[in-house]
Amino acid sequence: MPLILGLESSCDDSAVALVSGDRQILAQAVVGQDDAHRPFGGVVPEIAARAHVDILPGLIRQVLAEADVGIGEVDAIAATAGPGLIGGVMVALLAGKGLSIALRKPLLAVNHLEGHALSPRLVDRDLAFPYLLLLASGGHCQLLEVRGVGDYRRLATTIDDAAGEAFDKAAKLLGLGYPGGPAIEALARDGDPTAVKLPRPLVGSGEPHFSFAGLKGAVQREVAGGKHRPADVAASFQQAVMDCMVDRTRVAMAATDAPTLVVAGGVAANGALRSALGDLASAEGRAFSVPPAWLCTDNAAMIGWAGAERLALGMIDGLDAPARARWPLDQMAEKVRGAGAKA
Repeated sequence: MPLILGLESSCDDSAVALVSGDRQILAQAVVGQDDAHRPFGGVVPEIAARAHVDILPGLIRQVLAEADVGIGEVDAIAATAGPGLIGGVMVALLAGKGLSIALRKPLLAVNHLEGHALSPRLVDRDLAFPYLLLLASGGHCQLLEVRGVGDYRRLATTIDDAAGEAFDKAAKLLGLGYPGGPAIEALARDGDPTAVKLPRPLVGSGEPHFSFAGLKGAVQREVAGGKHRPADVAASFQQAVMDCMVDRTRVAMAATDAPTLVVAGGVAANGALRSALGDLASAEGRAFSVPPAWLCTDNAAMIGWAGAERLALGMIDGLDAPARARWPLDQMAEKVRGAGAKA
């Protein structure tokens, strides 16, 4: 089986993994930058890019040493080529190109979103195409029919903000800091999800698109009013997001016969959301697949696996592969109103 070295640096996590074509993760490492960005309440692109330059070479050596594999034994290099913060994306991609040249091994310029989209197949060998994917992260929230490697049909996207972005904003308003998703989930365990009346944007509209800007604004007003416990606000916010995602996913199910619902992306690490979507899949007579939480957040194992899937189909990239800040999986999808460019 081929050995793929995966490199990831699209946001604020530097990651390297060695993955085989038979779904084995020989070694992996992720170094986050939460402490560096926490004072700013979010990721500072320049800080992130400089940190990737410092961290990535050591991670490559560490992963190869842990796997007891020489660099010459690697069969291909898979590097994130976008979408993401362009400075960070360039670090992994240029490192991948350099290794490709030096080792004379194939380069696989991987779409970060495709890494998320294919990640369930790394741990679920029975997951076959097609499947319905809810991809929810800090920068994206969309529903896609995954028909094959490189073959995606977008059914819905966000018209303004992504779910992960909304979690981060709500956490900042509540004084929980960054990253917001885990902080909100932890605080919500002590709260009442029915205590605060919050909107469910587009629920019941019949269209599958997402919207979270109005929900963020409502949380801001509730926090400013100071009438409710922070735990109740967190629980009510989390419930509102879940209700939106379940309703939107139910609508999208009507547009595809895909037998399995898959959830991926950083927001998919939220246990309450995973449970709610699993219940939806069961109620709709569909199978349900979700990667383990560590595979939902940014990592290089998913990049290495996406590279392995592409390598098996001969989908190799040239050294002119560009770094891209935006790179939709369904490049033929029509823009939607609002911030449809996030698709």
